[in-house]
Amino acid sequence: MASTHETAARGAEVLVASNRGPVSYEVREGGALHARRGGGGLVSGLSAIGPDVGALWVCAALSDGDREAVRRGVGEDGVRMLPIPADVHADAYNGIANSVLWFIHHLLYQTPLEPVFDAEFRRQWASYEAYNRAFAEALAEEAAAGAAVLVQDYHLCLVPGMLHELRPDLRIGHFSHTPWAPPDYFALLPQDIRERLLTGMLGADRLGFLTRRWADAFTACRTQFAGAGDVRKTQVGVHGLGADADFLRERSHRPDVDERMADLRAQIGAGEDGEARRTIVRVDRTELSKNIVRGLLAYRQLLDDHEEWRERVVHVAFAYPSRQDLAVYRDYMAEVRRLAEEINSAYGTPGWTPVLLNLEDDFARSLAAYRLADVALVNPIRDGMNLVAKEVPVVSDEGCALVLSREAGAYWELGEDAIVVNPYDVMETARALHEGLTMKPAERAERTERLTAAATALPPAQWFLEQLTALREMRESPESPESPESQPS
Repeated sequence: MASTHETAARGAEVLVASNRGPVSYEVREGGALHARRGGGGLVSGLSAIGPDVGALWVCAALSDGDREAVRRGVGEDGVRMLPIPADVHADAYNGIANSVLWFIHHLLYQTPLEPVFDAEFRRQWASYEAYNRAFAEALAEEAAAGAAVLVQDYHLCLVPGMLHELRPDLRIGHFSHTPWAPPDYFALLPQDIRERLLTGMLGADRLGFLTRRWADAFTACRTQFAGAGDVRKTQVGVHGLGADADFLRERSHRPDVDERMADLRAQIGAGEDGEARRTIVRVDRTELSKNIVRGLLAYRQLLDDHEEWRERVVHVAFAYPSRQDLAVYRDYMAEVRRLAEEINSAYGTPGWTPVLLNLEDDFARSLAAYRLADVALVNPIRDGMNLVAKEVPVVSDEGCALVLSREAGAYWELGEDAIVVNPYDVMETARALHEGLTMKPAERAERTERLTAAATALPPAQWFLEQLTALREMRESPESPESPESQPS
């Protein structure tokens, strides 16, 4: 990518906007700044378009290190960090994006008690608007005439509308990595907030979603709530983000993963007959929607219903911290820990720990667990996609049965070869775990092969480029946004 200064001078042709960028900074002893590069689909996508395009990534300075880097004028090529005040970001990110929009789209509210849209909510909403405005103004400043801008996720729902007002010449896309709420749940929001969110989204030329289900939910909200403000012919497209098979296979066979596999095998141990124990693996953030608690309850039910599995199976549960600055998430992590300890206390023996719970993020260890898994448990109550469901089959050494919630976005691509469950039904999930553990090796291998093919159909770089191409081409096409050709799936 071109340097930030060169890009700004001539204007970027392709811009990405997201809350978190591809690099972060920390201030080390003595005041030195250390940069840490990230990965993911957007990084792969920007790399795939080549160095001569003139691409720029606009993101927020999230940490004290990030803000210090901005203050010193330190930066990575092709990245512009916005020094949004920490209190404004906290209100926008935790107060609105993660405590309101995330809860709305994942249907997480306990409605007898929440939500409460009071004066504090309105104060935080003002910060959300200011946060989005900072992005819109930066993108307007940096973009070349007619440039393509790809805005990411629920943190930045207002940016397309704001940016269109500032720069109507730009081709603006927005992609939602989460589900979208159906109209009856979206209606929990105050009327003016609903309209503001939809007007913001409909400022885009094109909106992308992970599944047709989420796209249809948005369209239903648009029809019911957007009203007279919906004057643009915004297209809606579907792009199911796939796993990066080449990266996963290479990364999962590095020495650090082999070391963690050896450690895990030692912790899992062998049964009284000397055979290696079977493994049920889950890898998640301790996010409320991931349904970790019911997964543990289903495992306990399995041990109650099928005593033959006692001493012969281990539930490897990696539940990595998420949003621990929010009390409800701290409480959820505490409940996960409490239940795991309760199962180990009730069923464990001196030579067998039924649940191996780890709460510290370690990607190499996650890949080791993927390779060892006999059964993968992916049971969210609602998920935009869930890449874990796609990654495990790719990495698995011997083939892995996938127990998959019907409420995961990945269900629409993987459901035919997974064991599908209602995520609220603990008894059904326990039966599915038993089915996965008893599946014949040949069937498991065949299913894994088909799951892998489906999981890797649209790898990250292609996923990004497909959206970019659709956005660039749409102004040259007379197609109506209602036509099937303008809504790829």
